[in-house]
This record gives sequence, C-alpha cells and structure tokens, in this order.
Amino acid sequence: MSDYKYIRFFDELGIDDVPLVGGKNASLGEMYRKLSAEGVRIPNGFAITARAYDYMLDAAGAWDTLHEALDALDPDDVTDLARRGKRAREIVYGAGLPDDLAAEIIRAYRQLQDEYGEDVSLAVRSSATAEDLPTASFAGQQDSYLNIRGDESLLDACRRDFASLFTDRAIHYRIDQGFDHFKVSLSIGVMKMVRSDLAASGVMFSLDTESGFRDVVFITGAYGLGENVVQGAVDPDEFYVHKPTFFAGHRTVLRRNRGDKAVKMVYVEGETRQTTRNVPTPKHDREHYCVEDADVLELADYALKIETHYGRPMDMEWAKDGLDGLLYIVQARPETVASQRKATTLESHVLDGRGGVLITGRSVGERIASGRAHVIADVAHLSDFKAGEVLIADTTTPDWEPVMKMAAAIVTNRGGRTCHAAIIARELGIPAVVGAGEATTAVPNGDMVTVSCAEGDTGRIYEGEVPFHVERTEVEDIERPATEVMLNLGNPELAFKTSFLPNDGVGLARMEFIINEYIKAHPLALLHPEKVSDPEASKTVERLLRGYPDGAAFFVQRLSEGIGTIAAAFWPKPVVVRMSDFKSNEYASLVGGADFEPTEFNPMIGFRGASRYAHPAYTEGFRLECQAMKRVREDMGLTNVILMLPFVRRVNEADEVLAKMAEFGLKRGENGLKVYAMCEIPNNVILIDQFAKRFDGFSIGSNDLTQLTLGVDRDSEIVAFDYDERDEGVKEMIRLAVEGCRRNGIHSGLCGQAPSDYPEMAEYLVELGIDSMSLIPDTIIATTRRVLELEARLQRAPRAKAGA
Repeated sequence: MSDYKYIRFFDELGIDDVPLVGGKNASLGEMYRKLSAEGVRIPNGFAITARAYDYMLDAAGAWDTLHEALDALDPDDVTDLARRGKRAREIVYGAGLPDDLAAEIIRAYRQLQDEYGEDVSLAVRSSATAEDLPTASFAGQQDSYLNIRGDESLLDACRRDFASLFTDRAIHYRIDQGFDHFKVSLSIGVMKMVRSDLAASGVMFSLDTESGFRDVVFITGAYGLGENVVQGAVDPDEFYVHKPTFFAGHRTVLRRNRGDKAVKMVYVEGETRQTTRNVPTPKHDREHYCVEDADVLELADYALKIETHYGRPMDMEWAKDGLDGLLYIVQARPETVASQRKATTLESHVLDGRGGVLITGRSVGERIASGRAHVIADVAHLSDFKAGEVLIADTTTPDWEPVMKMAAAIVTNRGGRTCHAAIIARELGIPAVVGAGEATTAVPNGDMVTVSCAEGDTGRIYEGEVPFHVERTEVEDIERPATEVMLNLGNPELAFKTSFLPNDGVGLARMEFIINEYIKAHPLALLHPEKVSDPEASKTVERLLRGYPDGAAFFVQRLSEGIGTIAAAFWPKPVVVRMSDFKSNEYASLVGGADFEPTEFNPMIGFRGASRYAHPAYTEGFRLECQAMKRVREDMGLTNVILMLPFVRRVNEADEVLAKMAEFGLKRGENGLKVYAMCEIPNNVILIDQFAKRFDGFSIGSNDLTQLTLGVDRDSEIVAFDYDERDEGVKEMIRLAVEGCRRNGIHSGLCGQAPSDYPEMAEYLVELGIDSMSLIPDTIIATTRRVLELEARLQRAPRAKAGA
C-alpha cells in the first residue's frame, strides 16, 4: 500500500473499493489489475478518494451551509432546483482543497509524469460512491474535464469536479433513485488522457441495447473525443459482432451502419478553461468508418473479456490513441436497462394507421407515443415544457433530465443510440428518435405528432395522432410441438427482437427486403455503373458506392451483413435463406434496374427465380448473391444458413443452377451446406422423386402453388373468389409433396399463412406429418398452441419447453 492518505493508484484498487472511490474508479482499478494481463488496455491513473471529499468539507466547515441549501428543496420546481443547485456548487467549490490534500494530488501527478512523460495530458472524471451500481446508472451526472495540464489546472479541475456532485441533473437523479445527498460522496479519477482527438472513440455494450439480445457486442464510434458520442452531438458509426461465432474463431463484423459524424471534438491548446471544442469533420472522413474492422474486433474482444470477468452485460467507453495507434478502455459499468428486462413477456407496439412522415432518425426502444410537439431550443426554455408533450431538441444533456422524465417521447437532431437522450429514454421506457437531422424545424411546434420506434432501426415522426395498440405475449414454458414451427422474416432490424418468440428457426428469410432497403440498386448497375443511362440513377449509384472499392464489394457486404444478422439472431437454429425472387418488373424498379431488365406482360411466370441464375443476362448478379452467402457461412461462421432456390421449373434447370452455385463456391454437401427448393410449381410435385435427388428439402410456397394449380391470379379482384388454398386440388398437391419428401428422406415444410388463417389447414398439415411450417411472427404463438392441441389429439409427444 502506498504512503498516500487520500490517493489510490489503479493498481491498488478493486471492485470492492466502491465505497472509497466510487464505481467508475473501482472498475478501472479492477480491470487494470485483473485484465491488463489478458490484453485489455487501460490507461494508468489514480483516484482521489471519497474521504478527500469529506475531509475538504470538514476542513471548511461547509456541511451545515450545504444542508441549508438543500434540505427544503422542491425537486419538481425547476427554478428552485436551479437556485439551490447553484448555491450548493458554490459552497463546495469555495471550500477549496486543504494544503496537504493538494500536495498529495500534485505528488501523484508527478508519478504519472514519470510514467508517461512531463507533457502527459490528463482526464479528470467524477466517480460517485453510489455511481455505476447494478440497479442505477449515474452516467453523466457529474462533470468531466479533459486535456488538463499543469498543477494549477489540475487542482482547479478537481475543485470543479467535487462541486459537480450538485449539478441540477445530479440532484434530481438522486432524488428519483432514492439516494440521500449526504450519503453520496464523490471520488475523482485522474488518468492519462488517450489522444482520441487524433483518432476516434465511442461507447460499446455487450448486448443489443434495443432488444436486450445477449449474443452480440454493439459498438458505436466517431472521430475525436468520446464526449460527442456520449452527449449525442454526433450521429456515430455502429457495428455489431456476434459472440458465439467470434468465440469459435470467426473474426468478422456482423453488421455495420455508417453515421454522419458531422463534427469531432478536439483539444484547444494553450487555454486554461475551454480545453476542447468541436470542429467540422472533413468530408472524406465522414464517408468512411471511423475505425477499421480490425479495431472493431479488438474492441469486441475487450468487451467479451470484461463481460466474462464481471459476469453480467456491460456498458463501456473506448478510445483510440492517434499517437500510439492503440485502443484503450476508459470506463466500464454494468448495463442497467436492457439486461434487466424480463423475457417472459414480450411487448409489441403496433401502428393501426399511418400519417404523413415529418422526419426520420434512429429509433431507440420499440414503443410508440403521441403528444403535442414542443421544440425546446435551450436550457433556458425547459421550464415551459409540459407533461405528456413530445420533446423536440437539437440534442440533450444531463441538465435536461427533469423535463425528459415528463415527456411522452424525445426527438433530437443529433446523436446515436448510445447518446445521453437514448440512455435516458430507455431508462424511462419512452420512445426516442435520435439523429433526425432537422427535427427542430421539420416538426411544427405545438402540433400533435406520433413517434414510432416500432418499425425497426428507423424511427418515424408522423403527423397527427396515429392510432396504435400494444400486444403483450406470454412466452414462458411453451412446449415445442413435434412439428417444427418456424418464422418468416425479411427485415434484419427486427431479427434480435423476434428471436425471443418461441420458434424452431427461420423457415423463410427473404433477400428482397435487404436488397430493397440496404442495397437499393440493381446488382448489375453496381457492377456496370457506366451502363446506367438515367443521370439521377447514376448519381445515386455513385453515392451508394462511396467508401467502397467497387460495386461488388458493396453488394456482397450489405447482403451478407443483412442475412448474417438474421442468422446470428437465431443461431444455432436453422435459417432458410431464399435466393432473390424479384420478378423482372421488381428488379427494374431498383436503382438503375431499367437498363438491365426485359419488359414482360406477365412477370409472375416470366424471368424469375432459378431461370435467371444460370442465364447470361443475370449470372453476374447471381455470382454476387453466392459470394455473399459464402461469406455468411464461411467468413462469419454462420453455418446454420440453408440456401433455397425459388421457382425451379425443370429438373435440368435445377442441375444448371446447382452447378453454377458450385462454381461460385457453394457446393451442396461441402461444409455442411444444405440446399432446399421452393415447391410452388405443379411440376415440382409431379417430378418430386427426381427433384428430391438434387435437394435436401422442399418448402411448399402455398401462394404460388395455389395460383398455378387453380390458374388464378390472386392479385386480380375479379377472380379473387377462386383463389383458395383450401381447395381440394391444392390440398392434394400439398399431400403429394409431403409424402414425396418423406419417401425420399428429405425435409418437408410450408411457408405461408394458410395454417394461421385457416385452423383446418393447420390440422391438415399436422395430420400429413409435415416436418415444419413457417409463419409471420404475429401468428406464431397462437399457431404453436393450436398445433400442440392437434398433436395431443393425434397422441404425438411434444419435444421440449421453449427455453430448453
């Protein structure tokens, strides 16, 4: 133990020292001592203990005046809170540092100078003794001071940090959480400043913050110092890494989203007080990710080691030093919102209508709320805000929290999903849309609006009061039927949340949603942008490809990360991915697509599905699809992906396409690859014994099979009465398909809504002994229970509980 009375260096601290140095410092010490040897890099530093805080106020005789300032506080009176908070800060700052305490701080500073050099700059951060406990997040409640150099600057920063125990936001938060102001002390952490102003920094969580999904690390980052990401001043880059495949040795980013990163925080040299400022981020930097994939994977490694050490999901801050090029962890605390949700009840907010979309941004949470929009320009106008309104602001800081707790929803121009507004919205359980750009001007002040975070990663602000309802689903202890009940899914943004439903995997993962939403352009337009004739489409293609080496790299990365996200969400359960099944008119509607597609009068039975894949007009596009799926299975390690070919008309067409897949690196049987086919054409049923030799399973597409069996266009209103999946002819086709699969020892499934829409169809499929049925998420619970009842009547034993 050192000879300091009020100082403890990180190598002397552990997690049991929270009462002495607060959660932040105790955690830094714990990691410095226990995880440095495992490769987790923590900058060295020291803690000024909570005893020093008490000693300072004792020496100044300040306790009675502090009580006078705070004892009669009315927390709901913003004006009273501001007045009393200001007085409390003046008392603490005015107490000054006793000479012996100041001397210890300077002596400890000299030790850091001996280690890092005389010019080392410091970060001075608060660490409240009630902070970072598992049930409460005190994040951002007190102040931090960066780029501190010199004895006087350090001592002044310490005085200001002690005083920040009584910021308005900290006072209000303690009252809300039930902490006594006089039983919470403040320790200060003084550590080597990581020069992320010359590189990048951010926040990461060892789970998905929106859904609570535990099998990913979620990393956000932007250029410059990390305060911008924490405070929500920038729209950051986002990355996900899948834990199980990472542990298995597959070092790949699962999914990424490039943020705008409009500004970066840098040091201001030569000034004593204003030590940092924001500057515009250069255009070239904004068009690229702030860190390389190797950095993301190193951070994921840190996160997993930290989570394993603490035994719970963690919230961590990281920084990359632009001088030495190394990554550091500068803070770690327990995650206190998503990890504490109970998974036995799933709550889904569902819009019952639509309104005009005023603006969009990144959604926080999965809820919907309506209220009158109230644009707040600055802290001075917070007192005008009324309970139940929708708070619209450029960004928020901890000073805004007293009114945030009254808001129905929060919308900000700037920020990402790990910023202050996002963290508080999650704690309050209200929807927030962050990084919305021009919300403060696009949303009319005083108008009724609806904020929806229930539609995936994109949050929308609708005009007016759009009706919605809340569905609550009990998912505990549902047995698994002998018949597998799987999900249909196309949107990767819903995958983590949907995975909590009781299921046996994904029976139909559609590529089309990902191509429409994340790629947007025709694959051949990306490969041959010079052939795109429309000037606007040409500009869009050019914009999409910024930051990528070429169109092929863009397509393969975007498609593989979309499918990979779905496969990761349900790992290790099977995920059946259907190769693209756009019709020619749908392909033509993609950006640049008109230059590469024929005009057909009946696209439904035209140039679609397997017929495209080996055809010279689309082989290059099919190669990209195969490269993406090869990346998912081999680079990402998501071997639970089964590939499925749609609309395979003839046996020799199946042979041609399977040969092309093998040529492009996807050979059936290699690395456990299974290939299914859609059974949606009568010829598939008639020649099932021949098709079965070429595929590992059939998934009956009841929509197209019904159309082609009955000769009915289901989109034609005049003959809609003739479209019926329960027709005896359609049911006979299904029976022949299921029995043909069983006869040939391959998988049989059905992907369509017939079992959900018509109880008698579910009964028919169960009686046939079909292996699986795949449904949209909304109907899976009710259909699973119905299947269990049917199987009980047939005396078939269920498999196991949902969580088993």
